[in-house]
Amino acid sequence: MLVSDHVQALLTRERTLLADIQAFLDAQGAPPEAVEHARTAARLLDETFLLVVVGEFNAGKSSFVNALLGAAVLPEGVTPTTDRIYVLVHGEQPGQMEPTRDPFVSRLTYPLPSLEGVALVDTPGTNAIIRQHQALTEGFLPRADLVLFLTSADRPFTESERQFLSLAAKWGRAVIMVVNKADLLETPEQKAQVREFVEIGARGVLGLTPPVLLISARAEQRGGDPGFHALREVLRMRLSETGRTRLKLQGPLGTAAELLGGEDARADAARATLKEDLGILRDLEAQRERHREAMLGELDGQLNRVARLLSEFEVRADRFIDDKLRFSNLRGLLNPRDLEEAFRREAVADLPDAIDRQFGSMIDRFVEANLHFWEDVQAFLIRRQPSNEVARTRFSYDRGALLEGIAGSAREHLELTTEQELGRQLSRDAEDAMKGAVGGLAGGLGIGATLGVLVGASALDFTGGILAGLTLGSLGLFVLPNKRLQAHRQLRDKVAALREALERIVRREYEREQERADARLRDAISPYTRFTEHEQVRLAGAQTRSAALRAELDALKADVGGLG
Repeated sequence: MLVSDHVQALLTRERTLLADIQAFLDAQGAPPEAVEHARTAARLLDETFLLVVVGEFNAGKSSFVNALLGAAVLPEGVTPTTDRIYVLVHGEQPGQMEPTRDPFVSRLTYPLPSLEGVALVDTPGTNAIIRQHQALTEGFLPRADLVLFLTSADRPFTESERQFLSLAAKWGRAVIMVVNKADLLETPEQKAQVREFVEIGARGVLGLTPPVLLISARAEQRGGDPGFHALREVLRMRLSETGRTRLKLQGPLGTAAELLGGEDARADAARATLKEDLGILRDLEAQRERHREAMLGELDGQLNRVARLLSEFEVRADRFIDDKLRFSNLRGLLNPRDLEEAFRREAVADLPDAIDRQFGSMIDRFVEANLHFWEDVQAFLIRRQPSNEVARTRFSYDRGALLEGIAGSAREHLELTTEQELGRQLSRDAEDAMKGAVGGLAGGLGIGATLGVLVGASALDFTGGILAGLTLGSLGLFVLPNKRLQAHRQLRDKVAALREALERIVRREYEREQERADARLRDAISPYTRFTEHEQVRLAGAQTRSAALRAELDALKADVGGLG
């Protein structure tokens, strides 16, 4: 390669740019193969110029190479004869095999002056007779400095060739189209038609019209072919010192453009994914808030039903007082034990069981709603997991791991916190709170067993305090009507206080358990929320850095293209 001061300056800029792109890709968590492509592109600046021959196996590549070199260097046949990549370089010993690091690459020497400064590369067929062969060719393409794309006059520019040519366009490789077996075309019109067909097809893929040369390797080997003369003239110009230098510098720049484009596409996809995730997380938070409000609304209804039970008890107790605290019931008033038993039977009745059932229904509904909410969270996470078909970058790994962490929390909650367990926990919390807060009130009312009955006890005794002092011995006959009114007032005061205490304690415990469920969700989601915020900042910085690298790339392309 011609290395003037100007070229040396371009080389320095290009090496710096490729190093910066490699560091950028690595920092952004790009796929390892992308980082390796950047590393290889920089290394190729110091390697021999690669003239790579590609085409389908039946296009006659080996015959073409032998005809181009004027020597039977490669084996020829009607079946695929190239099962590896052959790199032909100028050397004193014909057919000498030089070692390579790649087991699928063979390096051969041949005393051909036309190969000085150039490595001619023959590749396996591109039409996937053996998939490994096509993979070898496709993997070698980004290393090419100039591509000789061989097609056949009897089947020019097939669909598989079009697809392969798109890879050359993707990597920004310079291409010369060669139509072999032109001796099969009998008239100038047929040749013009094939040339036009190939030109149009190549232009559609490459975005420009490459040179299209019609040749016959068989005619060249038998005595000479005018097409080869034209081809050698094109190659002479392209492979001059200046031409090779320009192509050598342009190849890695094409790779750089593809790598930056790929990273920009991944960043755009990541931004779109984050936007969707953040939107769904906001919806989930709104759903959680609606769920909370709905549950508290249901709690109001549940507590109203408990209040009705207490009101019904109050009506029965009032009736009991009116019926029993009369002069006509002197005999009953003289027997407090029978009176208390009658109060339990007629006034209290099934109140403990009714309240217990009401609280059981309340807890069941609470637990069911919360578990359904966690199931919705888990379903969301399943939908948002990265597809196995998506390229696994550092972004997708990190995001997937965090989503799996939330999913694990949801699964653990669903598997370990059953309805019965959560119900027992809520009952224990409520019972502990009620015992402390209502203990004094229970004694004043004579509840007997405290309000633990509301979360699972089997009896509720309202008799002691209400009936205390209402017996004949402590009242005296002359004040019995007043004491009856006093008993009614006491009953209402005590039941009202009981209703208020129940509502305060149950609401507090209900909200506390809801807050615990909310905290579990927030704790599970917060790492991913932080991740999305961090990724948004990272992607914004990456966008700025990518734009700067692309600006330097475009400037360098223009300077390299101006080499003369």
